[in-house]
Amino acid sequence: MTEKPIQLGLAGLGTVGSGVYETLCRNHALLEARSKIPFRLKRIAVRNLEKPRETVVPRELLTDDWQDLVNDPEIDIIIELIGGTRQAYDLVTLALRAGKPVVTGNKALLAEYGAEIFKLSAEMGTPIYFEASAGGGIPIIQSLQNSLICNHINSIVGIINGTSNYILSAMGEHGADYADALAQAQKLGFAEEDPSLDVNGWDAAHKALILAMLAYGTTISPDKIYVRGIENITSRDFEFAKKLGYTIKLLVVIRYHEGQEDALELRVQPCFVHDWHILASVNGVFNAISVNGDIVGETLFYGRGAGKNPTASAVISDIITAMRESRYPEYHTGFNPYAKACGIMHINDTVTPYYVRFQVADQPGVIAEIARILATFGIGISATSSAPSHIDEGGAPWNDLVFILHSCPWGQLQKALEEITRISCVAAEPRVLRIEHLLPQS
Repeated sequence: MTEKPIQLGLAGLGTVGSGVYETLCRNHALLEARSKIPFRLKRIAVRNLEKPRETVVPRELLTDDWQDLVNDPEIDIIIELIGGTRQAYDLVTLALRAGKPVVTGNKALLAEYGAEIFKLSAEMGTPIYFEASAGGGIPIIQSLQNSLICNHINSIVGIINGTSNYILSAMGEHGADYADALAQAQKLGFAEEDPSLDVNGWDAAHKALILAMLAYGTTISPDKIYVRGIENITSRDFEFAKKLGYTIKLLVVIRYHEGQEDALELRVQPCFVHDWHILASVNGVFNAISVNGDIVGETLFYGRGAGKNPTASAVISDIITAMRESRYPEYHTGFNPYAKACGIMHINDTVTPYYVRFQVADQPGVIAEIARILATFGIGISATSSAPSHIDEGGAPWNDLVFILHSCPWGQLQKALEEITRISCVAAEPRVLRIEHLLPQS
């Protein structure tokens, strides 16, 4: 190859950044042979030059000032892997203004500032690539942008947070309680020391916003998505789920409702999933995303959703795409909004069946009274189940009482539950999980 190499600047040498560096070094010849473009990594920005690192990097490649990447006229493409939002925002916007294409895996950045960044990208004619921002090593971004380009997307439903899926899998398969499952995930490196964004659902929500944006052609602000995490799920909920033919998964649900002003259902929450559905068998740190298009029908994307090497694979895919489109700029795959703002369905109007678990005193007439109130609000019961729970300080027994309810709007159910919890023999706030009726995978 005699043409001038494309020069890369990498910001961040953490878990993913080190994976990108190692892969670029190890498979350099393969990448040049497949892309037909010579390249080299010229500069790496890190926060602390003196920090000990498992990945050995020549000192002359390192800088502790990320602006060196933007200001270096020889660097053609910027790879942003520093995480967070504020500093990453400054780096990405300055790079785009400088005409340097950006590759990022920063889902929080795109969820919070995506509208502004994509507008700037379009104005400057400088693309931003973000395959690693949703699904780790699963090629879901390029699939939505390219492979499924002729489809109206009916729905995207899936498991897109490996940490929460590992915890729920440990609870469902081994009977672990939440605290023990989380501790095990941290011990194995599947959960951060502060796992909040994973277990409270917001990591999945950031990814969901990016997928919804790509599927429906418009940016969506984070305040439009309904988010609930897995912190309150108990082993008792798994016992009932198994008894009734379900398991529990933290699901992203993006569903288009044609003909309604507020058309897009957008939520993240733990749900009951039929144990015969393929998503029920997605365990550990694996992710799976089901996309339903009007032309292609149902498709399923499965793989490791996080981790050093799977995410590095997605980043490097974008790097090669950026190099190709920089060298041969017929078009680029950075996102430009193409549709008007999409109305978001209020969570109270979303409809599914439900699992509801009450703790009730062992008294006659409790089931009948709860059923009466549900009927008052037009909510039908498809099944009930019960199990002894605990004995209170006075020696009185309290039972777990489960109702499987027919489909009804979420807001309607909340009103019924508000009245039910006024019954003196109903002890605590009920546990409510949606039941997602997903089509079987053929």
